[in-house]
Amino acid sequence: MENCIFCKIAAKQIPSTPIYEDDDLIAFHDINPAAPIHFLIVPKQHIATLADCGEQHAALLGKMTLLAPRLAKEQGCGFQLDEQGHASGGFKTLFNTGPDGGQEVYHLHMHVIGGPKPWRGQR
Repeated sequence: MENCIFCKIAAKQIPSTPIYEDDDLIAFHDINPAAPIHFLIVPKQHIATLADCGEQHAALLGKMTLLAPRLAKEQGCGFQLDEQGHASGGFKTLFNTGPDGGQEVYHLHMHVIGGPKPWRGQR
């Protein structure tokens, strides 16, 4: 898409500092973070919303979902259990879809949000 900021980032027309990139996906920090750790996982293929996905996108969505915990751990908000089984860390994943879903950029992307209780008292 000609005016899509995420397409331009994926095409290297707009600079970014990726935390991950392969043939299908790019991940980078959100420019307006809602928590101490907030990054986006974005397909390079332009798909406007999650509602536009079909069976042909299942592998891509699975890849995004499986990448989230790996990158969350690398960025410092991975989920873990200690030897006694006590949980710590963690993150939230989010797809905003459409205007009522809070979507601002109409290019499919997953937010990964982490840090101490990032969903409380922030944006």
